[in-house]
Amino acid sequence: MRDYSVLDVRTETFGGIEVLFPGWKPGDERLCVYSPHDDDAILGAGYVMRAAMDAGAKVTVVIVCNGDCGYSTVAEKDTIVERRHRETVNVYGAFGIPEEDIIFLNYPDFSALSYMGRNIAPGREGHFRTTITELRRRRITRILAPNHYHEHVDHIAASMMAAYDAPQAGDAHSVDWADPYPVRSTAEYSVWAELDPEDALVAGRDPRLRADTVMIASDEVEQKVFEGLREYESQQAIIADLVEQRKARKLPDGRYIEVYRRFDPRPKLDFEPYKQLLGKLM
Repeated sequence: MRDYSVLDVRTETFGGIEVLFPGWKPGDERLCVYSPHDDDAILGAGYVMRAAMDAGAKVTVVIVCNGDCGYSTVAEKDTIVERRHRETVNVYGAFGIPEEDIIFLNYPDFSALSYMGRNIAPGREGHFRTTITELRRRRITRILAPNHYHEHVDHIAASMMAAYDAPQAGDAHSVDWADPYPVRSTAEYSVWAELDPEDALVAGRDPRLRADTVMIASDEVEQKVFEGLREYESQQAIIADLVEQRKARKLPDGRYIEVYRRFDPRPKLDFEPYKQLLGKLM
């Protein structure tokens, strides 16, 4: 078992993976990570994927875009999609996620927003049927979405897909696709940019603490992620800054941190504050 500790920023208390995923049920958990591009999940959520697997969960990665703009030399243009596919299978396989648990949606880069939804044009389906069917069939219990705040257009799309799919997977519609199965909780991870400050501001937290959950992992885990990133040979020029930024994750004791924001994709309206106000005025 690797060394993990999870901080609940809101209560300033430590625990295990159940802090990020409330009500965690050992032996009955399946995590799905939505990844805008093939390398994003391991870049931003590598620790939690590894922690989930170490805790006995099965991990699935949904890769939204095919990476067709991820070439750094013109000579790579016609082969980049196939090359990135091979790299992805190798990287995630070495990380503990087999090819059958990687779902490639294969949408072109910088275009994912136009593929959101069920039917996007006559005779053309968007993402919805594919992902809902997979979430239900695989009986996914937890979902990780990528950051949506001031982000790359494909990251925004993947985040919206994840947040929209999470409650829909358990709803009693389109039951011929697969039996509905409820997702228990959702959270957000960041790859490139800062998280949305809204939750911190509403909760009255320091807006610099936009994440509400911090996972602390051993150097062994960080090195596992780092080794995987080096295997993305085609992307080294593109992700060089991100790889360099990983140094900022290091704590004085040699461990590393990864941050997340828990969220409810379908929050219920609370009428009580309005009723209390009206009770004072009427």
